[in-house]
Amino acid sequence: MLTLDPGRLAHLAIPIGTGWLLGECMEARGKQDLWTRKKPEVLEVLREQAIIQSVESSNRIEGVTVAANRLRPLVIGRARPRDRSEEELAGYRAALEWIFSRKKRVTVAPGVIRRLRSLAHGGSGDAGEWKKRDNEIIQVLPSGERSLSFVPVSAKRTPVAMDLLCRRYHVVRDRERVPPLLIVATFILDLLCIHPFRDGNGRVSRLTTSLLLQTEGFQVPRYISLERLIEESKEEYYRVLKLCSQGWHEGENEIVPWWNYFLSILRNAYKEFEIQVESVQARPAKSDLVRQTLLAQVEKFTLGDMAAQLPAVSSQLIKKVLTEMKKVGKIRLVGRGRGARWEIIR
Repeated sequence: MLTLDPGRLAHLAIPIGTGWLLGECMEARGKQDLWTRKKPEVLEVLREQAIIQSVESSNRIEGVTVAANRLRPLVIGRARPRDRSEEELAGYRAALEWIFSRKKRVTVAPGVIRRLRSLAHGGSGDAGEWKKRDNEIIQVLPSGERSLSFVPVSAKRTPVAMDLLCRRYHVVRDRERVPPLLIVATFILDLLCIHPFRDGNGRVSRLTTSLLLQTEGFQVPRYISLERLIEESKEEYYRVLKLCSQGWHEGENEIVPWWNYFLSILRNAYKEFEIQVESVQARPAKSDLVRQTLLAQVEKFTLGDMAAQLPAVSSQLIKKVLTEMKKVGKIRLVGRGRGARWEIIR
C-alpha cells in the first residue's frame, strides 16, 4: 500500500533528470543563508507576501474564497472572521504561523497532522479528527461531468495507515539511504492517497509539505508561497497525482513523476527567492517595491489593482507613493470618481 516503503525506496533507481532537480534544490539550500542575510527588511516584505499568497492560493484550490478587500485584514491585520470561509483562511494562517514558529525539529506523528488540520479548519466540529466515513476523490471534467478519480483508504483503516506512514518516515529517514527530499515528497503522496480527513486534505498536505521541508532545513516556504506555485500549475499537479495514485493500493504505483513535480516546485521557489533578493537588495524595502510595481504598469490602473498586486503592502503606503510620484510628474490621475484611473507618464 504505502509508497514510503524502506525496501522499495532503497532499491529504486533515481533517474538522471530527477537527480539534476535534486541537485539544484540541494545547492539552493546551501545558498539560502547567504540570501537571508543580505537584506532583512526585504525578507520581511517577502514573508508577509508569502503568507498572504499561501493562505489565498491553498484555500482557493479547494474552492474557498473571500472578497479581495478582506484578504489582507484577515491574514495580516487579524480581523475577526465574518463567515465560515473567512474562518478557514484565518485558520490556515494560524497553521502556517505554528509551523514557522517551531524552534526545534518537529517529530512527524499522527497527532501533528491532526493538529495542522484542526488549525487550518478554524476549530470546526471534526477539525482534528480522522474521517468517520469512507470518501472518494472526484474529478470534475471540462464538460462538467464528475468522474471517480481515486478511492482512498477506508475510514476504518485510516488511523492505522497514518500511524504506519509516520513510523515509516522515521525509519527511512534514519537509515539515510534515500535523499531526504524524496522521502518528504513520498510522504506527501501517501498522505494524499490515504486522504485521512473528511475534507481539507489538500490543504493539510500543503501545510505538511512546509513543515517537513523546514524540518529538513529548506526555509524557502517562509519567503515564497509554494501554494501559489502549485495553484499556478494545478492542472499538472492533478495530472501527476492521478497518474501516481494508480495502483497505489497494490503497491504498484509510479513515484518518479511525483518526485519530479515536487522538486520542480521547490526549485522554482528557490529561483524566485534568489531573484527577489538579488533584485531588491540595493533598495529600501516596501516603498521602492511599490514604486517599481507602479512603473511596470502598462495599462491604466486603480488603487485596488495595486493592492491586489501588492498584498503585503498597506493601502496607505500605496497612496503615499502614488502622491509622491504624482508630484514629480511620474504618474497622473485620469477621470473622476469611481471611473478614475492612474496612468504612467511615458
